[in-house]
Amino acid sequence: MLMRIPFTQPLPAATIIPTSAATATGAVTALQNFLSPGLTSPPRGNGKTTILSGAGISVASGLADYRGSNGTYTLNKTYRPIYFHEFSASHEARKRYWARSYLGWTTLNRSRPNAGHYAVAALGDMGIISSVITQNVDSFHPTAHPGLSTIELHGYLRSTVCLSCRTEYDRAKFQDDLAALNPTWAAFLAEMLQSGALSTEHPEERRMKGLKTNPDGDVDVPGVEYNTFRYPACPACLEKPPEGKHVEIDSDGAWSAKSNAGVLKPNVIMFGESIPDSTKSAVEVAIDEASRILVLGSSLATYSAFRLIRRAQEQSMPVGFVNMGGIRNEELLLAGLAPDTNGEDGVRCAQPLEALLPSLVERLRTAPATHMPFIPATFQPAPWA
Repeated sequence: MLMRIPFTQPLPAATIIPTSAATATGAVTALQNFLSPGLTSPPRGNGKTTILSGAGISVASGLADYRGSNGTYTLNKTYRPIYFHEFSASHEARKRYWARSYLGWTTLNRSRPNAGHYAVAALGDMGIISSVITQNVDSFHPTAHPGLSTIELHGYLRSTVCLSCRTEYDRAKFQDDLAALNPTWAAFLAEMLQSGALSTEHPEERRMKGLKTNPDGDVDVPGVEYNTFRYPACPACLEKPPEGKHVEIDSDGAWSAKSNAGVLKPNVIMFGESIPDSTKSAVEVAIDEASRILVLGSSLATYSAFRLIRRAQEQSMPVGFVNMGGIRNEELLLAGLAPDTNGEDGVRCAQPLEALLPSLVERLRTAPATHMPFIPATFQPAPWA
């Protein structure tokens, strides 16, 4: 069956509103007005902003995105991520997934939050941001601002989870297990690291070295056979299988196809997999309690994110958008937003987040207390990492 990933085609160019937001300074001013309105009348909700972030905020950390100028859907037209039903049902599909993830984990594991993430932390410390909803699975948001409520809409890669017992298993330990089970692959990974194929973040350079780099720690090596790759079983199920199930391993400890339980998957929401009801409820509460929503680095191409913005707009909630590329149904989302707005009722700009957000924090930090009364007088933003 042919399955289609939505919105892989290029999105239209950004519509800048207000027009002054076409410059970095103008964008900062518009966002300042967006984040600090309603001083003459009580705001709806909690008076704060909820952030919805996407892959664009992590590009400066060296991670691939989907739809940017160097994104996977732009450069690798044949890319197709694995679907949940494929991973769950096929031992061979899991071999392929974990082999590619084994190679790609090195980049994700050494990457760190960037200035954009720490700027979000500062906005939280100022009392401007109430929560963050992120589509990203890199865990940079909770790392950069552990004290600020963060909902990871699509899960996270920092652990695996068992499909049978739902026990989580640390991804770094899992990587060590993969290396022990696949010494030839471990040697190949060491060779790739030595050659620099996995240390460069430039997609053209990686392709010249024979690699295709995709989001979420996926590295494709064209022409390589994946059927020899092995992966471990869930330790909890191996020790105590669920009732009516059995887990077998080979002489080296790899999961055996004779098993009917104990399969570990990345603790992310794969294509075709449902977001847990508890997560759906949490993000809806975060949206409904806020006074406004700020989208950072997301094209809203996935419906799970797009529906949240429509939910906010149905409540007449102002929404701001900062994304270098286009946004799904941009004309619809920006309908009614006047081009000459000062930003209070909404903003749409296309500036690099790693520069824009720290500049915004600095502007807010130095704003007169009468303009930004909710910022503590003693506030000092953390240094950008």
